[in-house]
Amino acid sequence: MKVKLTLAAITLALASLNTQAAEFLLTDAATGSDVGNWQVTSSTLGMTSGPAFSVEKRRLHGGKQEGVDVLVVNNGELSVTLVPTRGMGIYQVTSQGHRILGWDSPVKEIVNPAYIDLESRNGLGWLDGFNEMMVRCGFEWTGHPGYDDDGHLLTLHGRAQNTPVSMVKVIIDDQPPHKITVLGQVAERTFKKTQLVTMTELQTVPGSNAFSIHDKLTNVSDYDDEYQIIYHSNFGRPILEKGAKVTIAASEISPFNDYAKAGLKEWQTYLGPTKGFDEMVFNLKSLGDSKGNTLAVLNNKAANSGVSIHYNVKQLPVIGLWKNTDTESQGYVTGIEPGTSYSYNTKLQRPLGLVPTIKAGESKHFDLTYTVLRSSAEVKGALKEVAKIMKGKDVKLVKEPLAKE
Repeated sequence: MKVKLTLAAITLALASLNTQAAEFLLTDAATGSDVGNWQVTSSTLGMTSGPAFSVEKRRLHGGKQEGVDVLVVNNGELSVTLVPTRGMGIYQVTSQGHRILGWDSPVKEIVNPAYIDLESRNGLGWLDGFNEMMVRCGFEWTGHPGYDDDGHLLTLHGRAQNTPVSMVKVIIDDQPPHKITVLGQVAERTFKKTQLVTMTELQTVPGSNAFSIHDKLTNVSDYDDEYQIIYHSNFGRPILEKGAKVTIAASEISPFNDYAKAGLKEWQTYLGPTKGFDEMVFNLKSLGDSKGNTLAVLNNKAANSGVSIHYNVKQLPVIGLWKNTDTESQGYVTGIEPGTSYSYNTKLQRPLGLVPTIKAGESKHFDLTYTVLRSSAEVKGALKEVAKIMKGKDVKLVKEPLAKE
């Protein structure tokens, strides 16, 4: 008897023999290949023992989003929209058709980097595409625009987020719980300058209320170099509202500039949309447990929904807090930003010891987990984790900014 197998079944069978996983190469600059619009589901893979899941790649059209690829990873509980064309940033996270992580930016399209001039507005052109839930600021540099020691303009928050990935691969474990992994390679290569290559990785398990980031930054040059990274994580409605609260395990906090001094004592709480409110930014020194693990928590006023970000202070020693409680149409949003650095210009961060070096051939790893908090019990549990790390201590308030722009 002859048996006919689908292409997906053949791919799964072959992959299972070798790696116990189904692998799909979606984009590869080395061979100039791309699968175009594409989808795989738990059903087509014959993985029916747990929650249904799917991964879909599609190309956007119209306006400044023309040619942008998005990758939607639906684990059955959360649907995470990745943007390979924009440095594998995360556009938003939805559940049952409703956005739960993300924000409403004045930038309404997912903008193709081809339409962005990073040097416009004296280095603020990055803002023309800024609307994602998670943006990688770096890796060559990050922070406010300004000139380096050689007189070259360093634009706002680096180039990674506006660099299309060179490779996209999806890996789905053959055995339950069928972990889903998405890989994307971001290459920052400039003749006579930087050669930094980052393998970005997102992982999630079907049915989970969490997803994790595991990035590997490698200096493929023959020379040592500097690097910086901020995981600019941005949240608006439905979590952000008047009376919402942020809780961060930290040893101290300082205002980013003189304007932020006025909000230092109330740094944990939020206003509702407020016309005329300029952004306030705060610098925090992260505090971890014995292994360096720590977290930040944002919850709504009722403390029955929110989000936590777990990371490690040995990888990401500081965290920025950006409070932009302007009007809804102007972008009502807060940013919780674990990183190697604050958002000052690179020149100002060297004296603070926040411009680390990566040796030739060396790799650095960055691991974060985002967990959607769906109930009072889950919010309470996350806050208890922070309290355990803090051991009854308060965050020290430092009244003056660490640097002057």
